[in-house]
Amino acid sequence: MHWGTPVYLNFLLLIPTLVVFFIFARINKRKKIEKFGDPVLIEKLSSSKSVTKERINKVLIIIAVSFLILALAMPQIGARLTMTKRYGVDIMIAIDTSFSMMAQDIKPSRIEKAKLEIGSLIDKLKGDRVGIVTFAGNSFMQCPLTLDYSAAKMFLSIIEPGMMPRPGTAIGDAIKTAVKGFNKKERKHKVLILLTDGEDHNTNPAEAASEAKKEGIKIYTIGIGTKKGEPIPIIDESGKVNGYKKDKIGEVVMTKLDEDMLQKIALITDGKYYHATASEFELDKIYDEISKMDKKELSSRLFTQYEDRFQYFLGIALILLCIEFIIGDRKKK
Repeated sequence: MHWGTPVYLNFLLLIPTLVVFFIFARINKRKKIEKFGDPVLIEKLSSSKSVTKERINKVLIIIAVSFLILALAMPQIGARLTMTKRYGVDIMIAIDTSFSMMAQDIKPSRIEKAKLEIGSLIDKLKGDRVGIVTFAGNSFMQCPLTLDYSAAKMFLSIIEPGMMPRPGTAIGDAIKTAVKGFNKKERKHKVLILLTDGEDHNTNPAEAASEAKKEGIKIYTIGIGTKKGEPIPIIDESGKVNGYKKDKIGEVVMTKLDEDMLQKIALITDGKYYHATASEFELDKIYDEISKMDKKELSSRLFTQYEDRFQYFLGIALILLCIEFIIGDRKKK
C-alpha cells in the first residue's frame, strides 16, 4: 500500500490519547455521581441506560476516527504506468554585461533591470527549455538549454558587469554564440531574446541576425536604457558611486540606447523590438508570442500513477458513526 499524504499517519498516535480520555471521563463521571448522592439510588434512576452499548459506541468512535485518519493519509492501492510528455520551444536569452549596463537611467541599473526581466520571464515559462548567454567584448554560454528553471535562475544571479574578460559590446558575437546553442537539425521552435543597450562595437549584428534567420531563429530584442544617454558610474567595493567613466581626453563617457540597431535585428528575423518598461509589459507581449508558436516534444517520462482508495476508508468511518448513532445508549424495553 502506498500513501499519498503519509504525514497524516502521525495522527494515529492520538488514538491512545482518545482511549485514555474515555477512561478518565468514565472515572470522573463515577466520582461525580458518588458526590451527588447515593450510588445505588442513582443507578436505579438510570437503569434504562445500557453500559454495554455505551462501551460499544466508544469503541466504534475510536475505530471510526482511526479510519478517518487513514482516509486523510490518502491510501493508494494498485498502480499503472503513465507516460507524460513536455512540449515547448527552445529559448536562448542573451544579456549584455558590458560596463555601459551599469548606467542608472533605469533604476536600479540597466543590468539589474535586465536580470529582473529575465527572472520574471523564466517564472512564466511552462515546459520550454531556456538557456543564457552573457556577452560584453566577447560572449559565453553561461547556461545551456535546460528544463531546470531553478538552475537557470542560479546562473542568472551571478551575472554582473565586468564578468567577461574583454570590455565592449559584441552583439554580433552574442547572436552567433546563441545560434550554436540550438539544435542545428531543426529550423523552428527557436527563440533568442536579446537584452542590451544596443551599443555594438563593430561586430555586424545585422549579418549575425541574417545567419540566425537561416537557422529558423526568431529574435526578440529588449532595449535597456534611454536615448538621451547616461554616464557610466564607477562603483566602489561598498557599492557607492565613486565618479564616472571618462575617455582618453578626460570627457565623461555617455552611453545611449541604440534602438535602431535593435529594431533592425528583430526585423531581419521576423521578431519584434520592445523598450524595457517598469511594468514589464514587454515580457507579457513576448511570452504571448512564444505561446502561439508551434511546440515540439522536449522530454517524455514514464512514471507510476497510484490509484486512490481513500473513499473506502472514509466510507467505513461514516458507516461506523451511523451504527453508533443507531445503537444509542438505552436498553431495549
